[in-house]
Amino acid sequence: MPNIGAPELIIILVIALLILGPGKLPEVGASIGKSIREFRKASSDLSDSVNVDTSPLPPAPPAPTTAVTPPAVEAPAVPVAPAVPAAPAVPATPSEPASNTN
Repeated sequence: MPNIGAPELIIILVIALLILGPGKLPEVGASIGKSIREFRKASSDLSDSVNVDTSPLPPAPPAPTTAVTPPAVEAPAVPVAPAVPAAPAVPATPSEPASNTN
C-alpha cells in the first residue's frame, strides 16, 4: 500500500473542496470522523468480548495441617461365636390321638 504524504493529502483535500464546496466540507469531515470513531469503538468492544482470560488460576489454599485421627477401636477380649438359630421345639413324648367319646 502506498504511503500518503503531505503533498498527496493536500491534493485530496483540494479535490474534495472543489467537489463538495466550502459549506459542506466541515460537515463531511465531522461525519467521517464520527464514523471512524464508532468503528474503532465497536472493534475494540468486539475484541474485548472475544478475548479469553488465559491467566493461570490462583494457587489453591494449602490443606489443613492438623491431622484428625479416628477413634481407636479395641478388639473384644473373648471371641464371640456367631448366633445359631434356635431349633423348633419338639415334644419329648409323642402326642396321643384324642379319644372320640361319642
